Amino acid sequence: MRTRLFLAALAIASASFVLAAEPAWPGFRGPHGNGHADSKNPPTVWSEKENIRWKTAIHGKGWSSPAILGDQVWVTTADEVMGEKGPPMKGGAPSNPVKEASYFAVCIDRTSGKVIRDLKLRTEKNPAYCHPFNSYASPTPFVEEGRVYAHFGSHGTFCIDSTNGKVIWKRTDLKCDHFRGPGSSPVVYGDLLYLIFDGFDEQYVIALEKATGKTKWKMDRKIKYSTDNGDFKKAYATPTLFTIGEKQYLVCPSAECTIAYDPISGAELWRLTHGGMNGSGRPVMANGLMYLNSGHTKRLIALKPEELSGAVPKSAIAWEGTKDVSSRPSLLVAGELLFMVSDTGIASCLDATNGKTHWNERLDGEFSSSPVLAGGNVYFCNQIGKIFVVKADKTFNVVAENRLEGGFMASPAFAGDELFLRTRTHLYCVGKK
Repeated sequence: MRTRLFLAALAIASASFVLAAEPAWPGFRGPHGNGHADSKNPPTVWSEKENIRWKTAIHGKGWSSPAILGDQVWVTTADEVMGEKGPPMKGGAPSNPVKEASYFAVCIDRTSGKVIRDLKLRTEKNPAYCHPFNSYASPTPFVEEGRVYAHFGSHGTFCIDSTNGKVIWKRTDLKCDHFRGPGSSPVVYGDLLYLIFDGFDEQYVIALEKATGKTKWKMDRKIKYSTDNGDFKKAYATPTLFTIGEKQYLVCPSAECTIAYDPISGAELWRLTHGGMNGSGRPVMANGLMYLNSGHTKRLIALKPEELSGAVPKSAIAWEGTKDVSSRPSLLVAGELLFMVSDTGIASCLDATNGKTHWNERLDGEFSSSPVLAGGNVYFCNQIGKIFVVKADKTFNVVAENRLEGGFMASPAFAGDELFLRTRTHLYCVGKK
């Protein structure tokens, strides 16, 4: 049955631009939504003084990954004005020391590294609390021909004309208490922009008309949580569109469950209850299977797509993994190999068809950044600035270990054979000279 399934992850081809026409990494996890770059000859060795095309400072604080189309590279960031620390707030969160936050979309020229536009989109007094580990600008923007969609969770969503920098529409009325700050990134499929709000207080998925910003549909998650503690209701995952047979599924991981919706109507198609909260990885599909991770419970689940309907039965699970499963970084599948890195820095390579481990090795530091695949290598970036280039193979083979200043919370992006790396302070373009 599986061999007869047509599996098309991320129907980006339905968007208004053609990826083959110019370099593109349109949103979180790239042109295919799975961390695969189309680069043929990417760089593997660099340093602050070697193979750096340019290095550009980005003001403020933002963990969003670069989004690239043509000669434009977009990131988001937030400037914070600090106040005095007060008594604890509801739910045990500390009082917010940020008394004002301004949200920006920054456009950098891909060739020169020059900042073309630095757009202040909104200034908010006394914004909701954001944990220092996170940022107000963690969601990665999405770009398509003539448009940029900059999303800051409940702090605002903005559609920008990329040719002149003008805001076409904005939504600041989409609310939820992120409790620790936003993280889910926006995606566009066809005429709709999809957003996930999995907060401390409410949880929903919403589709907006990308031309106007008007709500097309909004669906409450309706999850039966195992606790009343709102901290266990949060998640930060990005939606992904899969086509199975002739039907499309918008797959949206959450705390406790992963739920698939009809992308046009919002009707729920199936849900898998797996436990866990704070999930942020995007689901991927390959080898006739769909791969998910559950968040803080660290379950790796491979599903049989042909059995996904209604309340997903246990028989739909092809295999599971629990050892050193990533919580924050997304999964990466290359052929019949599955790669991941745990938050604490243990990288693994598994047989994607049955879950058996090929290798399991400790890298240095902790990880939030998701790995990417380019030129037959996997790129792992840690929080202290090291980038491990590892051969995408059954045998553990470190091709190179590189380091840049600042450390990585954002994930890498590729355009052509150029690698774009965002540290806590700068955006780099890395390329062979």
